[in-house]
Amino acid sequence: MFVGWFAASALGAEISLWHAYRGDERAALEALCSRWSVEHAGTQVLPIYVPNEALASKIESAVPHGNGPDLFVFGHDRIGDWSALGIVRPIPGDPPDVLPSALAAVTWKGARWGWPLAVKSVAVFYNRALIEAPPATTDALLALADQPLPAGQFWLVQEIGKAYHAGPWMHGTGGGVFEGDVVHLDSPANIEGYRLVQRIAREIVPPEPSGALVTQLFNEGRAAMAITGPWFLGEVNPAIDYAVAPLPAVSSTGLPAAPYLTVEAVFLGRDNPDAAALAAWLAGPEGARVRQDVGRQVVAATGVPTSDPVLAAFRAQAELAVAMPVRPEMARTWEPVDRALKRLVRGATPEEAAAEAQRQYRVLSRPPPPAANPAGWLLGAGVLGAVGLALGGRAVWRAPIRKWLWAYAWVAPAFLAMLLLTVLPFAVGAAVSLFEVQESTWTFVGAGHFLDILLARDFPLGSPLSFWTTLVVTIGWTIANVGLHVAIGVALALLLREPWIRLRGVFRAVLILPWAIPSYITALVWKNLFHQQFGAINALLALLGAEPVSWFGSFSTAFAANLCTNTWLGFPFMMVVTLGALQAIPRDLEEAAEVDGANAFQRFRHVTLPLLAPALLPAVILGSVWTFNMFNIIFLVSGGEPDGSTEILISQAYRWAFTRGHHYGYASAYAVLIFAVLVGYSRLTNALTGRKVV
Repeated sequence: MFVGWFAASALGAEISLWHAYRGDERAALEALCSRWSVEHAGTQVLPIYVPNEALASKIESAVPHGNGPDLFVFGHDRIGDWSALGIVRPIPGDPPDVLPSALAAVTWKGARWGWPLAVKSVAVFYNRALIEAPPATTDALLALADQPLPAGQFWLVQEIGKAYHAGPWMHGTGGGVFEGDVVHLDSPANIEGYRLVQRIAREIVPPEPSGALVTQLFNEGRAAMAITGPWFLGEVNPAIDYAVAPLPAVSSTGLPAAPYLTVEAVFLGRDNPDAAALAAWLAGPEGARVRQDVGRQVVAATGVPTSDPVLAAFRAQAELAVAMPVRPEMARTWEPVDRALKRLVRGATPEEAAAEAQRQYRVLSRPPPPAANPAGWLLGAGVLGAVGLALGGRAVWRAPIRKWLWAYAWVAPAFLAMLLLTVLPFAVGAAVSLFEVQESTWTFVGAGHFLDILLARDFPLGSPLSFWTTLVVTIGWTIANVGLHVAIGVALALLLREPWIRLRGVFRAVLILPWAIPSYITALVWKNLFHQQFGAINALLALLGAEPVSWFGSFSTAFAANLCTNTWLGFPFMMVVTLGALQAIPRDLEEAAEVDGANAFQRFRHVTLPLLAPALLPAVILGSVWTFNMFNIIFLVSGGEPDGSTEILISQAYRWAFTRGHHYGYASAYAVLIFAVLVGYSRLTNALTGRKVV
């Protein structure tokens, strides 16, 4: 393939470049590609836009198979994983003149894997109508807490409950994730960093500061300062007279608050000398000047002056920043540090939070199960396959195929769709559960993951990370939700069938709306309703004289918040099912019972409910399965808080796969166990009802 490519390159060829830039950044990159094509006759550069949320997955699926681009633009933080998988290649030639920190960011294991284009880090946005200049030190910053502001205004807003945004303060006390090659989250310097974060979060930042809240408060002129990155430039209210400055120095150490530096670099997707030359030119002074002046990027190239004070401030901050580590271990530190920061806000001491973060990191970095001999498993799979084929062949042989040939023909497309879209993916996932996947290495471990999960080998049985604790929470979550869904749905259906209710059609349509709205939108709306300081629910409690509730600060209140949200989503389904079933129940039966002296409850208990059961029971079972796997609500409303105690099985499986170091085998084992629990539940309901309902 590469021989053919080089031959085509010699005759004049195309260079494909994938990127996720939009707006001015996209215009600048496309102008540079056009200029290169004109100046290098015979070579056509094709910039191809790929949405940011899809770019990584497309790169990972296309490049290893030789179907990817010649170049692509992405953040440097994937270098550790992608270099091991062969997705990025060492880039030849001498580096262009760029910031040393940016060049260090794209260097891993003695090789340079890309050329830096732009750098991004957080800095201080400040509203000049509220503050003349940001404080130069953290002592001066914290002293602002003693200077009162009008109600509803704040000196500083920052997503300080996230590890990325707490990074500047941790680095400013001399801390960090790594000490040498070892993750040391509970080092003395990190404990001091936690102490500083705790003071800032309690004394000067509003509670539960999300990204949306940071944007809202600053754009409404209610925040004097916001710590965020250059991505905020496109969201700032034009009416705000703002400026940007570097973060203050940490008073206790004299060190600057050093944020994480993310480097957008151009990488080689193919071994193509022409593409490598283009990459160096894009990162060099000529390309950097266009990207800075047209695209408003904070470029990594040195010797490219700018008259834009905002870009100059970000450039000054980038020179003090700490490049995001590319070591694979970094991915396993985000969740432990995030949880430690939330514990600090809830009142834990810095020592306790740091020690728990280190313990959780050790769990997430546990060694894989020992390798197993696949011979026995292959033999067992062969025997089961032979038995299955024999039983299936026997059933087919005995079936009156000729008599029902047309029926089989009509069913065949649906059968094939189910086979390809449901059965085959499940079989692949079940097979993955038998392997430990580390980078590009697959090790057969047999039942190792299942034993680790079921025996709780890596953490206490009562830990939120334990399968059994999470199973209990999931069962409680399912029972509580389905019970409320049925109770509210049946009650509303009985009410809406009464002839004395006016505008019944309107009420039916309105009450179906919660079910019709996408669940993730509903989840985000309810999450904001439960916000400690700005949520409508706490506002109502304040009107009644009650204290605001930190809804996600304890298990009971966080569980209640999730329950309220999912009840709102689920009762319309039960209401619609019940309304349909009620149409088939003659009112004469209830009237006869009333004549016999039965009260309203007795009529419902002995007449209506038994007749509703045939329609309601399958709906209850289906609703139970939906609720058991209701990922959106848990993930978007409580996020598993506090400390993962409100996670359910499906959200735990997601976290093991994507936020805890990509333990795909372990997560697949979780998925198989979830399937087994639901199969057992369906068999149990069939046995209890005496007939097959699912």
